Amino acid sequence: MEYTVQKLSGLAGISTRTLRYYDEIGILKPARINSSGYRIYGQMEVDRLQQIMFYRELDVKLEIIKKILESPGYDAVTVLKGHHEKLLDKRKKLDLIIQNVEKTISMKEGGNIMSDKEKFEGFKQNLLDENEKKYGKETREKYGVKQVEKSNTKFKNMTKEQYDEIEKLGNDILKTLKAAVETGDPAGELAQKTADMHRRWLSYFWDDYTKEAHVGVVQMYVDDERFSAYYDKAVSGATVFLRDAVKIYTGI
Repeated sequence: MEYTVQKLSGLAGISTRTLRYYDEIGILKPARINSSGYRIYGQMEVDRLQQIMFYRELDVKLEIIKKILESPGYDAVTVLKGHHEKLLDKRKKLDLIIQNVEKTISMKEGGNIMSDKEKFEGFKQNLLDENEKKYGKETREKYGVKQVEKSNTKFKNMTKEQYDEIEKLGNDILKTLKAAVETGDPAGELAQKTADMHRRWLSYFWDDYTKEAHVGVVQMYVDDERFSAYYDKAVSGATVFLRDAVKIYTGI
């Protein structure tokens, strides 16, 4: 079956403008242009649009999608299985939030009492999932699966008060670190205060704090640009400065 831009737009639930834009950037070209000058799309184009929409649902950028679809080793079945797995994971996260909202509505209407822990379960799980996606491989390789799972469990069991304290402490670390960097002295009072605050922050996640592990973490920050970007947003060079301050703090 063949479709004009208007019909494919209605079928897929996207705008005709989007389809024309996809044509312009070359990610979805029509099968042909008819004698009246209309774009005509066939089954191959319909299937390709479906793949594009799957990727867009997962927040993949169009330029990346185009590279994937045009790669020599592209396998539609394998890709669909990957889509399925990621969408199930996304549904799991959404289900947690939905359950959270439903429980909150029930509580507000005079139904079941909702504990503070329940109020934040979905949000904490989403944060853990995001951290796992970004840093899971590196942290497991460095600290082991058992230690990472223990840390995740400790985080999930935190009370609202503890969670709020972590958020505040994290913001305070960035502010103090910025001021400390401006002094230029990693052994100074502000730098050492920052190192101590960072130890306290880590202790919310670790069962057992060690100086060696603390130094290992800040070295990982320096070695991995994703971590560096977080601390360097406070001020350029903050990650290396924090590493040096922690080394002095721990005496290692």
